[in-house]
Amino acid sequence: MSGKREPPGEFPYTRGIYPDMYRRRLWTMRQYAGFGTAEDSNRRYRYLLSQGTTGLSVAFDLPTQMGYDSDHRLAEGEVGRVGVAISSLADMEILFRGIPLQDVSTSMTINSTAAILLAYYALAARQQGADPKKLSGTIQNDILKEYIARGTYIYPPRAALRIITDIFAWAACEMPEWNPISISGYHIREAGSTAVQELAFTFANATAYIQAALEAGLDIDVFAPRLSFFFNSHNGFIEEIAKFRAARRIYARLMRDRFGAKDPRSMMLRFHVQTAGSSLTAQQPDVNIVRTAVQALAAVLGGTQSLHTNSRDEALGLPTEESARLALRTQQIIAYESGVANTTDPVGGSEAIEALTDSIEHNALAYLETIDSMGGTLRAIETGFVQNEIQTAAYAYQRSVETGKQIIVGVNRFQMDEGHKIPPLHLDASLERAQIERLRQVRASRSQAAVNERLDALEHAARTGGNLMPPILDAAACYTTVGETSDRLRTVFGEYGEP
Repeated sequence: MSGKREPPGEFPYTRGIYPDMYRRRLWTMRQYAGFGTAEDSNRRYRYLLSQGTTGLSVAFDLPTQMGYDSDHRLAEGEVGRVGVAISSLADMEILFRGIPLQDVSTSMTINSTAAILLAYYALAARQQGADPKKLSGTIQNDILKEYIARGTYIYPPRAALRIITDIFAWAACEMPEWNPISISGYHIREAGSTAVQELAFTFANATAYIQAALEAGLDIDVFAPRLSFFFNSHNGFIEEIAKFRAARRIYARLMRDRFGAKDPRSMMLRFHVQTAGSSLTAQQPDVNIVRTAVQALAAVLGGTQSLHTNSRDEALGLPTEESARLALRTQQIIAYESGVANTTDPVGGSEAIEALTDSIEHNALAYLETIDSMGGTLRAIETGFVQNEIQTAAYAYQRSVETGKQIIVGVNRFQMDEGHKIPPLHLDASLERAQIERLRQVRASRSQAAVNERLDALEHAARTGGNLMPPILDAAACYTTVGETSDRLRTVFGEYGEP
């Protein structure tokens, strides 16, 4: 499969998408963070930037992800718990207070409500005087993997795809430096897939998004250069390096041969990597520092454009400031002390790496052919094929751990009595009350007539096929909430229930 070894920066980009890779520019160092109120998270972001983070990565709480305001009955007990609570533009303004958005790249892990949060971000940036056309960053906006592996969906798949293609079209004109989607294999791997399945199902989802955009009349070479991806870096050091190399090759040929892309930028796989959260253990949590370092090094040797390193205490709770700093220092040591950034594709030519790259590519393409024969990604999801493949792989892995075939240090081998415990980050119960009070103040201070008018316009666009981003922006500017905006779209599209 590999044929001759093309230089880095040349099609099919097996060895990297740029000739000089990290000699030209290091990967963006992100630390995924967000908890409590916007004030809490703002303090953490400013701290991380002061410690050398080169990009922000925002975690949102479950109510925000599911399209509920912080005072909704289903939000009780979840406000600010697994991410920051954002109910309106007012929260977004506080979240980035004192952080010049035109000068920092921001990644937002948000899917069903991605259009709303992107609108808040763009408006907050405008208030700072930033030019939206110069804003850089990413929204995850990958709804298909939510049906497969994660579960934070709201609308049925076809309605969700319509929202995504509307974002593609709008962002291409209004925020051309922004990545309107980060097609995610990370959560597929966290759910228990193999490395091959992670690539196969991610590219199957990508195919569905690209096809939907083409059917909506978008030009492949207009939107494809801003597509981005998000992968997992797991424990198999050599396998993970080979996986990233195979991913670039699969994508380049997919874009050229299947979709007819002409612009080389449309064929370059740009991706973010996060180390494997599912590999972290509550037992001997300091050992997680070593796991994360190995996984991060694999991502760098594999040619990532952006990286998040997990903290040692994330199997216990949200990371403390100290743990987040140590995770960031792990990246900085790889970048500045290890020397691996000084050579482009330093593992290229290794017999093991090249053979495994070919093998992963071959097996992932076989999965893609199977999905195509079933009628495509949506059909494979609706029939449960993808979910069943992941569940089978997850079960096999768990059995290998339980039987001792797969050794997990500190879990099924090398256990010890642990005296020292890492104190987890504590979130005060008062944060939920404070968030709800601010939300009520926002509602009391705005024009309800203007809110109703803008929400009516959004509902009309949803029913008539207009692009949804302009009315979402208009509504957001009047401080409509995440819940109010999502509810209007629920009125038109309905809600998805897992069969």
